[in-house]
Amino acid sequence: MLEQANHFREESDALSQILAPLGEQEFERKTLFKGWTVNDVLRHLHVFNYAADLTLESAEKFKAFHKTFLAAREAGKGMLEFQSDYLQGMGGRRLYDTWREYYAKTAEHYLHCDPKARVAWAGPDMSARSSITARQMETWAHGQEIFDLLGIVRQDTDRLQNIAHLGVNTYGWTFANRGLAAPEPAPYVRLTAPSGAIWEWNEPSTSHLVEGRATEFCQVVTQVRNIADTRLHVKGDNATRWMAIAQCFAGPPETPPAPGARYTRRVAS
Repeated sequence: MLEQANHFREESDALSQILAPLGEQEFERKTLFKGWTVNDVLRHLHVFNYAADLTLESAEKFKAFHKTFLAAREAGKGMLEFQSDYLQGMGGRRLYDTWREYYAKTAEHYLHCDPKARVAWAGPDMSARSSITARQMETWAHGQEIFDLLGIVRQDTDRLQNIAHLGVNTYGWTFANRGLAAPEPAPYVRLTAPSGAIWEWNEPSTSHLVEGRATEFCQVVTQVRNIADTRLHVKGDNATRWMAIAQCFAGPPETPPAPGARYTRRVAS
């Protein structure tokens, strides 16, 4: 069984739990992520969960979906408009129920697949393990804006290791995506897991280092927090340059949020 499929489902369940009490109108509340509403976030997660499920079924079905996506972009439609059109404007409780039902199916399909099977995506093909890990990462990252909006501090678990590993592995990609050569050596990364365990990557070093809580590292590499808003210890030019632009997700280069721009709202008791 593919363990990461269970982690994706658990991440989705955690988000589902905080969304469950929302009333219909609350799905139109705007988050601190580019003004996306809760509906926008759920549409995004659902559409690309659907795409990940399609590509596991066949490359041809995914390519047909991707062709539709590219056509919309060429017609001048942004991501939000494409998602809304693709789902025929679905929102609110109906969208929530549809997303929740479908992510469970996607997780089940990946659970029983070959982790090394190659699947198509917008860029190069990837393994099934990488595909479902990316879905966990997106759910965790976009879920953060909803936790922030609702004033809830998320209680992470050690399934976060998948996202931290993805963050470390995309060190080179972060620079290449900007047309830059990745400075060597890659920094030593030493993180404290939610359980208190220590996770380490790359050769131990006291001069090129990123150290601290795994949650904050994942927040930086998914660009849901600026490095200045964390207590991560960053030492050396290589590590400093990386943390300023870290990006573990696909797509064109994105600029991290400005310091202080993303935070958990205070909710009156």
